[in-house]
Amino acid sequence: MAIAIVLVVLTIGSVWFHFWSPWWITDLASNWKAMDDTLMITFWVTGAVFIAVNLFMAYAIVRFRHQKGRKRKAAYEPENKKLEWWLTILTTIGVVIMLAPGLIVYNDFVNAPEDAMPIEVMGKQWQWSYRFAGEDGVFGHAQSSLVTFTNPFGMDSEDPAGQDDVIVASGELHVPLNQPIEVFLRTYDVLHDFYVPHFRAKMDAVPGQVTKFWFTPTRIGKFDSMCAEFCGIGHHTMRSFVRVDETGDFQQWLAGQPTFASSSAASEGVALSPSEARGLEVSQEQGCLGCHSVDGSPMVGPSWKGLYGKNETMEDGTSVIVDDAYLKEAIVEPNASIVKGYAPTMPAYDLSEEDLQALIDYTRSLSGDDQASATDPVESGRQIAEQQGCLGCHTIDGNPSAGPTWKGLFGKTEKLEDGSTIVVDGDFIKESIVEPNATIIEGYSGFMPAYPLTDEQLDHLVAYTRSLSSGAE
Repeated sequence: MAIAIVLVVLTIGSVWFHFWSPWWITDLASNWKAMDDTLMITFWVTGAVFIAVNLFMAYAIVRFRHQKGRKRKAAYEPENKKLEWWLTILTTIGVVIMLAPGLIVYNDFVNAPEDAMPIEVMGKQWQWSYRFAGEDGVFGHAQSSLVTFTNPFGMDSEDPAGQDDVIVASGELHVPLNQPIEVFLRTYDVLHDFYVPHFRAKMDAVPGQVTKFWFTPTRIGKFDSMCAEFCGIGHHTMRSFVRVDETGDFQQWLAGQPTFASSSAASEGVALSPSEARGLEVSQEQGCLGCHSVDGSPMVGPSWKGLYGKNETMEDGTSVIVDDAYLKEAIVEPNASIVKGYAPTMPAYDLSEEDLQALIDYTRSLSGDDQASATDPVESGRQIAEQQGCLGCHTIDGNPSAGPTWKGLFGKTEKLEDGSTIVVDGDFIKESIVEPNATIIEGYSGFMPAYPLTDEQLDHLVAYTRSLSSGAE
C-alpha cells in the first residue's frame, strides 16, 4: 500500500512541478512557433502515458496485493491478443502523433526560402566565427586544410568569388530584423552544435560536412548562442551572442566588417619560388597543415613558422638544429625523434625526393625575416585575440566569464591561488599565455591551453590588453 501511495504522490508532484516550474522554454524570438507546438505535443503524449502507467501500477499494487489469511493463486496468462492489439494500436497512434509534426517541421527547418540571407558559421575550439557572402551573394570556396592564423575560415585566395566575402572573427553575430537567415555550419576540428535558444535554432556542425538550417528573427535584442555538443575542456566557454538589429543598423555594422580581400592584404608575403610553391601544394595535398600551422599558432604539431634553423629540445633531453636532414627524417620516420611537448601521432610519408625537397624548401621559406607589420600593435593584438579564441573566455567589457576580464586588467593587483598577490604587467600576461597554469588567479580554473606565440604576437596582445585599461602606461 505504501508503494502505491508513493507512486500516486510522485505522479501528482511531477505534474504539478511541470506546470509550476520556473525553468521553462525561453521567449520565442523567431518564426519557429511550430517548434514549440511540436514540443507541446510531445509533452502531452508522453505526459498522458506517464500518468496512465504510474496510476495503473498503483492500482495493480493495491488490487493484487498479498493479504494474510487469503489464499490466492497468481493468474498465469502467457498472451492476451486483445490487449496486445490495443497496446500496439495506441502505441502506434502515440508515435505518429509525436513523429509526424516533427518531421514536417524539420523539413521546413532545413529548406530555406529563396530570399534568405546566407551566413556561414564556423566552429573551432572554443569560439564561433562568421562569414557573409559579398555583393555577389556567393560564398568563396573554403576548406579546413587552408585554415591559418591569418585565414581562420580557410578561404581559397585564388577564388574570385570569395574576395568580397565579409569575415567576422569576433564572437558576436548581427542579423537584420524580419529577414530570413540561412545558416551554413562548418567545423574546423571536432563536433560542435550551434544553438540559439530564443530562435529555436539548433544544428550540429559535423567535421567534413556542411549542415544548414534557417530562421527569421522577429524581435530586436541580444540573444545567447552557445555550443550544445561537448567539444573538449573549454566547451563551457564556447558562448557568444546574436544581436538582432533594425535593417539600417545592421547594414552599418556589416559595412564596418573587413572583407577577405582587405583582411588578407596586410598579411601577403613574399612570392614563393617554384619549389617552395610546390612544397605548399604538397603540404595541402598531404594534410600537413591540419597539424602544423604556418603562422606560429599552436596546433597538434610544431608550427612551421620559424622552425627551420631553430634549436629544438627532444623528448630524450637532447637538442637538435632543424635543418634539411632533420626535416627529411621527421617526414619519412616521424617517430624517430620527437620534439618535447608533442605526441608521436604523425604517420610516415612516402614522398618522392622532389616533393620531399619542395616541402623542406617551403618550410625554410617560413623561417625568413618577418615582414614589418603595417598593422598598429593594438589592432594586431585585437585580431590575434579574436583569431585565437581568447575572447571566448576573456571579456573586454568587465563582465565575468571563464577567465578574468581584460577590461581594467593591466596594472591591477590580483590575488593568486597560493594567497600571494601580483600586479598584472606585460611579463605576467606573457607568462599567462605561454605557461597559463604556472600562476592561477584566485577563483579561476587552470584549464587554459598554452599558446606558443611569437614574441611579436605576445607584444601585440599585451598592447591590446593595456589599451583596455584606462590610465595604464
